[in-house]
Amino acid sequence: MSWGEVADAGGALCMLAGALLCLLAGIGLLRLPDVLSRMHAATKPQSFGLLLVLIGAGLWLRSPIDLCTLLLVGLFQLLTSPVAAHMVGRAAYRTGRLDRGGLVRDELAEALRTAAGDRDPGDSGENPRSTG
Repeated sequence: MSWGEVADAGGALCMLAGALLCLLAGIGLLRLPDVLSRMHAATKPQSFGLLLVLIGAGLWLRSPIDLCTLLLVGLFQLLTSPVAAHMVGRAAYRTGRLDRGGLVRDELAEALRTAAGDRDPGDSGENPRSTG
Protein backbone atom coordinates (compact mmCIF):
# COMPACT_ATOMS: atom_id res chain seq x y z
CA MET A 1 0.00 0.00 0.00
CA SER A 2 1.44 3.35 -1.04
CA TRP A 3 1.35 6.65 0.82
CA GLY A 4 -1.24 8.03 -1.60
CA GLU A 5 -3.65 5.17 -0.92
CA VAL A 6 -3.26 5.55 2.85
CA ALA A 7 -3.81 9.33 2.58
CA ASP A 8 -6.91 8.80 0.43
CA ALA A 9 -8.34 6.30 2.93
CA GLY A 10 -7.56 8.58 5.87
CA GLY A 11 -9.07 11.52 4.02
CA ALA A 12 -12.24 9.56 3.34
CA LEU A 13 -12.52 8.58 7.02
CA CYS A 14 -11.95 12.17 8.17
CA MET A 15 -14.53 13.50 5.73
CA LEU A 16 -17.08 10.89 6.76
CA ALA A 17 -16.55 11.60 10.47
CA GLY A 18 -16.71 15.35 9.86
CA ALA A 19 -19.90 15.05 7.84
CA LEU A 20 -21.44 12.95 10.61
CA LEU A 21 -20.53 15.57 13.23
CA CYS A 22 -22.00 18.35 11.08
CA LEU A 23 -25.17 16.31 10.64
CA LEU A 24 -25.43 15.79 14.40
CA ALA A 25 -24.89 19.53 14.94
CA GLY A 26 -27.75 20.29 12.54
CA ILE A 27 -30.02 17.81 14.29
CA GLY A 28 -29.04 19.38 17.61
CA LEU A 29 -30.04 22.81 16.34
CA LEU A 30 -33.49 21.47 15.55
CA ARG A 31 -34.03 19.24 18.57
CA LEU A 32 -32.38 20.92 21.56
CA PRO A 33 -34.73 22.91 23.79
CA ASP A 34 -32.98 26.15 24.73
CA VAL A 35 -30.66 28.79 23.31
CA LEU A 36 -27.55 27.73 25.21
CA SER A 37 -27.85 24.10 24.14
CA ARG A 38 -28.46 25.11 20.54
CA MET A 39 -25.54 27.51 20.69
CA HIS A 40 -23.32 24.65 21.85
CA ALA A 41 -24.55 22.44 19.01
CA ALA A 42 -24.00 25.22 16.49
CA THR A 43 -20.39 25.85 17.45
CA LYS A 44 -18.48 22.94 18.92
CA PRO A 45 -19.44 19.85 16.89
CA GLN A 46 -19.97 21.90 13.75
CA SER A 47 -16.52 23.50 13.99
CA PHE A 48 -14.82 20.19 14.72
CA GLY A 49 -16.78 18.54 11.91
CA LEU A 50 -15.69 21.21 9.46
CA LEU A 51 -12.07 20.83 10.56
CA LEU A 52 -12.28 17.08 9.98
CA VAL A 53 -13.73 17.67 6.51
CA LEU A 54 -10.91 20.14 5.78
CA ILE A 55 -8.29 17.65 6.98
CA GLY A 56 -9.86 14.98 4.77
CA ALA A 57 -9.85 17.33 1.79
CA GLY A 58 -6.22 18.20 2.51
CA LEU A 59 -5.28 14.51 2.56
CA TRP A 60 -7.00 14.07 -0.79
CA LEU A 61 -5.69 17.18 -2.55
CA ARG A 62 -2.11 17.34 -1.19
CA SER A 63 -1.05 20.42 -3.17
CA PRO A 64 0.52 23.34 -1.28
CA ILE A 65 -1.89 25.98 -2.59
CA ASP A 66 -4.91 23.84 -1.66
CA LEU A 67 -3.49 23.11 1.79
CA CYS A 68 -2.93 26.83 2.43
CA THR A 69 -6.48 27.62 1.34
CA LEU A 70 -7.90 24.90 3.58
CA LEU A 71 -5.78 26.16 6.47
CA LEU A 72 -7.17 29.67 6.02
CA VAL A 73 -10.74 28.36 5.95
CA GLY A 74 -10.12 26.42 9.18
CA LEU A 75 -8.54 29.41 10.91
CA PHE A 76 -11.39 31.68 9.86
CA GLN A 77 -13.90 29.17 11.23
CA LEU A 78 -12.06 28.89 14.54
CA LEU A 79 -11.85 32.69 14.89
CA THR A 80 -15.43 33.55 13.99
CA SER A 81 -17.45 30.71 15.52
CA PRO A 82 -16.81 31.59 19.20
CA VAL A 83 -17.51 35.28 18.57
CA ALA A 84 -20.79 34.50 16.84
CA ALA A 85 -21.84 32.14 19.65
CA HIS A 86 -20.97 34.78 22.24
CA MET A 87 -23.09 37.38 20.46
CA VAL A 88 -26.05 34.99 20.10
CA GLY A 89 -25.87 34.08 23.79
CA ARG A 90 -25.63 37.70 24.85
CA ALA A 91 -28.53 38.73 22.63
CA ALA A 92 -30.65 35.89 24.02
CA TYR A 93 -29.76 36.94 27.55
CA ARG A 94 -30.61 40.60 27.01
CA THR A 95 -33.91 39.88 25.24
CA GLY A 96 -35.05 37.45 27.94
CA ARG A 97 -35.12 34.37 25.71
CA LEU A 98 -32.80 32.49 28.02
CA ASP A 99 -33.89 29.95 30.63
CA ARG A 100 -32.14 31.40 33.67
CA GLY A 101 -33.26 28.49 35.83
CA GLY A 102 -30.76 26.26 34.07
CA LEU A 103 -27.80 28.51 34.83
CA VAL A 104 -25.49 27.46 37.63
CA ARG A 105 -23.95 30.91 38.02
CA ASP A 106 -25.11 34.06 36.30
CA GLU A 107 -21.94 36.13 35.97
CA LEU A 108 -23.42 38.52 33.42
CA ALA A 109 -26.21 39.57 35.83
CA GLU A 110 -23.58 40.33 38.46
CA ALA A 111 -21.58 42.41 35.98
CA LEU A 112 -24.68 44.28 34.78
CA ARG A 113 -25.73 45.05 38.37
CA THR A 114 -22.26 46.32 39.15
CA ALA A 115 -22.20 48.46 36.02
CA ALA A 116 -25.67 49.88 36.75
CA GLY A 117 -24.63 50.71 40.32
CA ASP A 118 -21.58 52.66 39.10
CA ARG A 119 -23.66 55.00 36.92
CA ASP A 120 -25.82 57.85 38.10
CA PRO A 121 -29.10 58.51 36.25
CA GLY A 122 -27.93 61.99 35.31
CA ASP A 123 -24.47 60.86 34.27
CA SER A 124 -23.19 62.21 30.97
CA GLY A 125 -21.72 58.84 30.03
CA GLU A 126 -18.19 59.53 31.22
CA ASN A 127 -16.44 57.24 33.64
CA PRO A 128 -17.05 58.62 37.16
CA ARG A 129 -13.73 57.25 38.37
CA SER A 130 -11.63 59.04 35.77
CA THR A 131 -9.59 61.97 37.00
CA GLY A 132 -8.74 63.48 33.62
